[in-house]
Amino acid sequence: QEQLVESGGGLALPGESLRLSCQASGFTFSRHAMSWVRQAPGKGLEWVSGLYSDGSDQFYRDSVKGRFTISRDNTKNTVYLQMHNLKPEDTAVYYCHLLGTLTWGQGTQVTVSS
Repeated sequence: QEQLVESGGGLALPGESLRLSCQASGFTFSRHAMSWVRQAPGKGLEWVSGLYSDGSDQFYRDSVKGRFTISRDNTKNTVYLQMHNLKPEDTAVYYCHLLGTLTWGQGTQVTVSS
């Protein structure tokens, strides 16, 4: 059974950093592209970032380029989202997603506020 478990969210001041982690299990992690998606309060899902199975290419939405970095460790079945220079508009529940499937994590809350 495919499973994704996010962690690392929390409360941050504007300009601070957080690192999200997503632990995968139940499938061959190294064969699959992964992404991060977020949902701000009262808004729809918004794709944030993604990368290929081997991590060779990373993709970002414009609003996070230069601030967020996606990476993965296939030996640990984990994908990360390093977030720097956080802004209040980054406040959302962040979900890990196994691309091409309906497999999502439970989400981790990120709140950026002074």
